[in-house]
Amino acid sequence: MSTIEIRWHGRGGQGVVTGNEILAGAALKEGKYIKAFPEFGAERMGAPIRAFARISDEPMTVHSQVYYPDAVVVIDPTLLKAVKVTDGLKENGVVIANFPDDKSKMAQVIGRDKNIYAVNATKIAVEEIGKPMTNTAMLGALVKVTKVVRLDSIIDEMNAKMGGKLSKDVLAKNLNAVKRAYEEVQ
Repeated sequence: MSTIEIRWHGRGGQGVVTGNEILAGAALKEGKYIKAFPEFGAERMGAPIRAFARISDEPMTVHSQVYYPDAVVVIDPTLLKAVKVTDGLKENGVVIANFPDDKSKMAQVIGRDKNIYAVNATKIAVEEIGKPMTNTAMLGALVKVTKVVRLDSIIDEMNAKMGGKLSKDVLAKNLNAVKRAYEEVQ
C-alpha cells in the first residue's frame, strides 16, 4: 500500500466521524501517515454527511477532500439511492455498504456490480449493541475488505478512544459488532 483514500457516507448522528477517527487512530498506531476529516453540510441530525481518510506509508502533501476514493463506506443504506456514492470511485475501487439484502440487489440500486461488498450492519448492531448504531460494524467490514489496517489495531484503538466514554459492557458490545461484520461482509 502506498496511499489509500476512503470516503464515508452517512447521516449526522450515525457515527461517521467517530468511525473515521477510529480508523485513523488505528493507522497511526501502525506507524502510517494519516489525514482524516469530516465534511458537514447542514450540520443537523439526519443530514447526509461525508468523512474522508487518507492513509499512507509515506508522508502526504495533499490536504483536500477525497475526490477519487479507493474505497467508499456507506453507513446508511438509504443513501445508496439518495446520493451517487460511486462518484469519482477509482476503476478498481470498492463499495462497502450497510445493506440488508444480497449483493445482486445492491448492484441494482447503485448501478455497479464490480467490487461491491454488503453487510447487514443494522442487524448486527441491533443484535449486538441493542440499537442501530452501525459505524463500528462498518469498521470491521472495511478492514476485512481493504486490509488498510489490522483488525487488532481497530480493536486497540476502540479500547483507547472509547474506553473512557462507554461502559465496559457497551464497549464490549461494539467490539463484538466489529468482529461480526468482519466475518459477515460478503
